[in-house]
Amino acid sequence: MDSQKEALQRIITTLANKNEELHNFIETLSHLLAGVQVNSSQVVSDLEEEFDTLFAILEEAKESMTNTIKQEQARKSHELQNQLTQSTNALESAEELLEFANHALDIKDEEEFTKAAKQIKDRVTMAPAFRLTMKPKATDNMTHLMVDFSQERQLLQGLRFLPVPRAPEIEVQDCMVSDNTVTLVWRMPAEDSKIDHYILEYRKTNHEGLPRVKDERCWEVVDNIKTTEHTLTGLKFDSKFMNFRVRACNKAAAGEYSDPVTLETKAFNFSFDSSSSHLNLKVEECSVEWDPQGGKGLDSKVKGKENKGSAHLTNLKNMTRLTVVYSLGARRSGTPSPKRGSTTRSPAPRGGRDRFTGESYTVLGDTSIDSGQHYWEVKALKDCKSYSVGVAHKNLGKFDQLGKTNTTWCIHINNWLQNSFAAKHNNKAKSLDVAVPERIGVYCDFDGGQLSFYNAESKQLLHSFKTKFTQPVVPAFMVWCGGLSLWTGLQVPSAVRSFQKTENGLMGSNSSLNSMAQ
Repeated sequence: MDSQKEALQRIITTLANKNEELHNFIETLSHLLAGVQVNSSQVVSDLEEEFDTLFAILEEAKESMTNTIKQEQARKSHELQNQLTQSTNALESAEELLEFANHALDIKDEEEFTKAAKQIKDRVTMAPAFRLTMKPKATDNMTHLMVDFSQERQLLQGLRFLPVPRAPEIEVQDCMVSDNTVTLVWRMPAEDSKIDHYILEYRKTNHEGLPRVKDERCWEVVDNIKTTEHTLTGLKFDSKFMNFRVRACNKAAAGEYSDPVTLETKAFNFSFDSSSSHLNLKVEECSVEWDPQGGKGLDSKVKGKENKGSAHLTNLKNMTRLTVVYSLGARRSGTPSPKRGSTTRSPAPRGGRDRFTGESYTVLGDTSIDSGQHYWEVKALKDCKSYSVGVAHKNLGKFDQLGKTNTTWCIHINNWLQNSFAAKHNNKAKSLDVAVPERIGVYCDFDGGQLSFYNAESKQLLHSFKTKFTQPVVPAFMVWCGGLSLWTGLQVPSAVRSFQKTENGLMGSNSSLNSMAQ
């Protein structure tokens, strides 16, 4: 019966997964179908615009060339018309002179004849007919303005859609995800010497398999990639997976996208839990700062309601006295004394626990670790006087301090009065003879019972605890007079993985603090 239920449950899971896959595929098809309609209308509009531009260029060229012909026609007509008018006038003058000369032949008087002959001779010398050029200043030939658009016609007849590169193929087996970088490798299905560059697009997602049409994140673009390989660096892996696709571009157009691929980019993500942090800590998502005024306003309001008149003045005096005591206490020891009665208890809606109080200036991470290997980094603000970094059981008491119980493991840095750098667990401390790095990396192997601290830049091992975690743990931090910045969404660095494999998780030099989790 149980085996049949298990088999049926597996079938139900398989069917549910297939149904989800089909839903995603249907959404993809519907999106593509709508895209075909929209994109077809767009390319038709673009085509009409291109042809309208081409028509406009042809019309402009036609108008310009027609004007040239008309100007040439006007020039020649003007020249010939002027010559025609001049020649006509010259002909009229010559005919009149000819007629006068013929009449002169009939003159009988010698003196009159001589006078007429001389007059005719003078008029002939000045006659327009003898001063005109008899060569036309223009011809009727217009062949110099003829055109031959045979080559252009061939070009127009050869109009085709742009040659588009084929879709690249991503080589999944050669792609690599490591140290918060992703290296993508692809190839073209056929040699194409006209490819100018590639465009890589990626987006984060929490869904495995093919990219979903309706995803919560947009594609990010990396343009102008000249090779068939690209590495994305400095990524925060705050999603389980990332989708990738590539397209090739020539000088004219971009080709189809490659088939998308999905790569796993799982890492440990968490924030500071402000719901249970000490009231003297100002907590944001990825930063925490010491705030000596924290909780004072709330405390005054509560006491103001409980005390009237002179009692309120007494309360203010007590508060002043306690502040002085606190300041003196802070001067005497590396770990400050709290302002007694200044904190108030508030509900913790997320963690369901009390706020840390007393000398436990603690803030926890809001995500627990119950399996696997995880890594995060912490950086102290400049002049931070005291802070601790480590892990703790979720049920850490509200007065418990990191490193002073058997359910907390940490390294502690003290820059107040006497500088110290130590690993702490179960109220025991081991001094660390290394320089305090600017940024600390924390590696937690829950299943292997390993908690190690590294110089985040050089990956030098600072200290390692070997234990056995019997309960889920959470990242834990203590801050006094300073602040911390937090980096999550980080993979376990390859250098740390290699070191852990080499050392097999055992650090004999730290055996004095190695202990079993309670």
